[in-house]
Amino acid sequence: MADGSRYVPRLRTLYADEIRPKLKEEFGYKNDMMIPRLDKIVLNMGVGEAVADSKKIKSAHDDMMKLSGQKPVITRARNSIAGFKLREGMPIGVKVTMRRERMYDFLDRLITIAMPRIRDFRGVNPKSFDGAGNYAFGIKEHIVFPEIEYDKVEAIWGMDIIICTTAGNDDEARSLLRHFNMPFTK
Repeated sequence: MADGSRYVPRLRTLYADEIRPKLKEEFGYKNDMMIPRLDKIVLNMGVGEAVADSKKIKSAHDDMMKLSGQKPVITRARNSIAGFKLREGMPIGVKVTMRRERMYDFLDRLITIAMPRIRDFRGVNPKSFDGAGNYAFGIKEHIVFPEIEYDKVEAIWGMDIIICTTAGNDDEARSLLRHFNMPFTK
């Protein structure tokens, strides 16, 4: 952008222009800093097959990098479990925490592109909040995202998606995500 302007994600402008005033009116906040906002989105992909084949973790790492646009962290086993042939320190998954522009871009792609591509999708559970305004859910196939080329995928993994907000309770967070068009079931 040669004119010096910065890229602003579509959902961020939607939040600033429409969602903030609606939430302020809905909950009667006195101060603008009380209005809930998105804090971060954490993606986690458990790769149990990495115990037998170390190349699987590299493949999951690359796919997660394509999804998030940043380098993921490899999670390692904290303790040994003989039944799973797992030793302490072995890589067993990848995770990434997105904030600011990347977070809004990912949420936009998740809601408008990836979720409609999920097979037999009827919406996400509106009760999956943790009591502190954070929402967590999982998807069974990471290939629903357009960045992942289906023909080049070695294996299909599920992933956990945790959306962290600054909301004080679940009702405020639910309302915030509903304004972002999160497809909750009725």
